[in-house]
Amino acid sequence: MSRSNENRLQAWAVDEHAFARTATAIEKLSFCLQYAILAPSTHNTQPWRFVISDDMLLLCADRTRALPVSDTYDRELTISCGAALFNLRVALSHFGCPYLIRVMPAVAEPDVLASLQISDEGFVDADIATLFPSMAKRVTNRRIFDAAPVPQSAIALLREAAEGEGAQFAAIADEAERSHVADLVDQADRVQLGDPRFRRELASWVSATRRDDGMASYSASAGGLLDFASPIISSVVRTFDIGGGVAASHRRLVEGSPLLICLATATDDAESWLLVGQAMQRVLLTLTANGLHASFLNQPIEVESLRCAVGAMTGTGDFPQLLLRVGHGPEQPHTPRRPVESVTT
Repeated sequence: MSRSNENRLQAWAVDEHAFARTATAIEKLSFCLQYAILAPSTHNTQPWRFVISDDMLLLCADRTRALPVSDTYDRELTISCGAALFNLRVALSHFGCPYLIRVMPAVAEPDVLASLQISDEGFVDADIATLFPSMAKRVTNRRIFDAAPVPQSAIALLREAAEGEGAQFAAIADEAERSHVADLVDQADRVQLGDPRFRRELASWVSATRRDDGMASYSASAGGLLDFASPIISSVVRTFDIGGGVAASHRRLVEGSPLLICLATATDDAESWLLVGQAMQRVLLTLTANGLHASFLNQPIEVESLRCAVGAMTGTGDFPQLLLRVGHGPEQPHTPRRPVESVTT
């Protein structure tokens, strides 16, 4: 690995032993933010900002990193921020720092999604603290998974993780049902990649000029469908409708994944999105702890005309928020992260 790549991935090598239990609240919060930024986000946009003052931290949406075409209402942006919040909860619980959380604490400030305060009157969650080692191991794996089924015992743990955060959970292992989901993913790919606005937005996040964010590569098959990091491919995505090829590759991914998971909520607002983001991250860390990999198949949820079909198919008829594929796959590298200093005030 080149020195530049090593620097880009340095965020994943946090030394937990550097945590000082006698440190101030600000120092503890700042240290734990190194784990918060390891959360996943759509196109690796990392759409979060943190404001720290005394013993208080504000989690804010960074809407300059929004995806107005594929995520018109900032639903996935908020979900990503929820995942970062969950990582922060895990880290604080691991280090024995009690905390209090308020969701959407300021009606007049919609960008402030949550406030977190270190307080002796707060809570340490011993259950999620056990997930601490998984934060630096979790990776989004877009490669083909083994055909071996996911054990029912593991599925039960994933369900417990999702429902423990208040989300609805549906597991899809039946081959015919997975084929139906593949149809929906296929349709969504063709809709999205047939839209030149979507292709321009995607191309901007797979540009070879990005270093600390975005997607370094896109691998939708064992051999890799496209290297979106190359300037040539970025130009192709921006200019041409490649939906047919991508759709076919994603169909193979879905049909070859032994387990699909849908997370849903009873309502569809910012508070629900923040909730399901925490549920998503708890599921991802739980499956990582059990030797499993996952990646996202959110296309049919992003296409509004197909979202209801996802809910009907999975039984999460309220508001499906996320679609994951789960299985055993080959090791994958991490995606880069922006330095903590660049996202903290």
